[in-house]
Amino acid sequence: MLSNKRIQELELVMEFEKVEECFKEVSSWIENVGRKWLKETVNLDDSLEMLLQAQKQFKEFDLVASEYCKRGQEALKKMNQWEDFSFVDAHSYRVKLQTYGDQLEEFCTQLDETRHRVCETVRLYEFFDKVRQGICCTEEGVKS
Repeated sequence: MLSNKRIQELELVMEFEKVEECFKEVSSWIENVGRKWLKETVNLDDSLEMLLQAQKQFKEFDLVASEYCKRGQEALKKMNQWEDFSFVDAHSYRVKLQTYGDQLEEFCTQLDETRHRVCETVRLYEFFDKVRQGICCTEEGVKS
């Protein structure tokens, strides 16, 4: 039984190393690409045309970012089995998993918030553009 338990622990460590490679890739992308991109979308342009262009670019980024979030979340799910093991070395792995999980959760939340903000800003600009056009048409009708 002890031998079986040790074999399971070794298999889990080997699995963790595979998952950790995935996390390192996801984490590196988040830090080097994802966060920079989200910071750039803080200041959205003042015209509807420029805003629609920014929205298009964000959608392309969002597809890639969502894929990285999905990969990270799938890797976390694979490692849920760590909770069942109590061997001494597991603590350092759990800490790493928690760090990766926190980083991933924070980035995915920021991505969701930015997606919502961009969408709402476009809707607001489209509304104001319609209002402006309506006012212009009304003013032309009054002048006639």
